[in-house]
Amino acid sequence: MANLKKAVALLKERDIRIKKISSIYQSAPWGYEEQDDFLNLALEVETTLAPFELLELVKDIEKEMGRETTIRWGPRNIDIDILLYDKISFSHPQLTIPHPYLTQRLFALLPLQEIAPNIRLPDGSSPFENINLLKKKQRVEKLNLKL
Repeated sequence: MANLKKAVALLKERDIRIKKISSIYQSAPWGYEEQDDFLNLALEVETTLAPFELLELVKDIEKEMGRETTIRWGPRNIDIDILLYDKISFSHPQLTIPHPYLTQRLFALLPLQEIAPNIRLPDGSSPFENINLLKKKQRVEKLNLKL
């Protein structure tokens, strides 16, 4: 949980306005499963940064916090993803918005649903359409913890 607190504090230090913070969720690893559970949360933020500037900022924070590149979806001390950005939709080798796995990851959807239950994807659809199916397949538990 200390890493989540530190990441949020570093975002605030860099003029990212935190509007909402979800509860903390514990989840089984996704992708590469031979690792410890993860702690996840979602933030709604306000920024003047463009998407690629925001990506650079979060990557700098990850690096500052000691994140090292290992195997894909492997163990890491922090992972900051941009799930959505306004109503923007685009795909680039470095950044895809909405996040390409958003609707497949219960650990992202549950915190997002908590802070933005009525949010829509850029195409107008709900990211939560398959959430009940995902709840049967993925283990995610809401903890009684907040930052």
